[in-house]
Amino acid sequence: MDALQDLFNQEIYNGQTLADLVTLKALTGLLGSLVAAIVIILLGIVLSGWAKRRITGLSERHASLDQTLFHFLGNIARYTILAFTALFVLNTFGIQTTSLIAAIGAVGLAIGLALQGTLSNVAAGVMIILFRPFKIGDFIAVAGEMGTVKDITLNVTEIASLGNVQTIIPNSEVWGNTISNYSTYPLRRAEWTFGVGYGVNLARAEEVIRDTIMADERSLDDPAPFFQVNNLGDSSVDFLVRVWVSSADYFQYQADMKRKVKEALDDNGLDIPFPTRTLVQAK
Repeated sequence: MDALQDLFNQEIYNGQTLADLVTLKALTGLLGSLVAAIVIILLGIVLSGWAKRRITGLSERHASLDQTLFHFLGNIARYTILAFTALFVLNTFGIQTTSLIAAIGAVGLAIGLALQGTLSNVAAGVMIILFRPFKIGDFIAVAGEMGTVKDITLNVTEIASLGNVQTIIPNSEVWGNTISNYSTYPLRRAEWTFGVGYGVNLARAEEVIRDTIMADERSLDDPAPFFQVNNLGDSSVDFLVRVWVSSADYFQYQADMKRKVKEALDDNGLDIPFPTRTLVQAK
């Protein structure tokens, strides 16, 4: 054993011992691995950024493509490339990544079990972004809330209510409920019920209602409007009226027509009845 130690310390090349050569070789190998790791990291960062810009740029160049979806896909591509970059760096230093991946998977499973609620929101967020039941700027009703969509993230959906109040809804509640999107179609059908007295000339009443509503420039002739007696109530004959209008004008248009028809019926002496009750006192 002593002989081997003496041999190890013996000068064998340019005054260097074998121990010095081994140490130099180890340092050289470590330095080479470090340089390779730096190059891989730089290439990974550049490539991931380039991939994200290329994907998100598609939606910016083509108006028909949804920006939110392509930003999401761009982030997926970026982080996937960065994950592979990290594995290549570890391999450069001789670290076996197979066992590391298994360990990360086990830790991920434990974290997933502890964060089931949050992960369900993320999963629902992915579904919303992929299938696009609505987009930013749409007017929707979901989970008992109604308003304009302001933001869609992987965890929550933000809408501004009719009173301009910020409302945050977890994505699991959004995806798991019925969604009414009032902005999907360019046209909506407004509907009213107008009641007139039994003594009123129905043809004249229908003419006044029709002329008043169709005189408004927002009222559309195609699809055809609908004017029809729909119900014989306790104190009134009810007209059901349905007219198509641009979705953007719907709410104001519907309110305006109620007032205009009421005023037109009054101007033409057409009675708009209200419920009455007659009390008969027994003698």
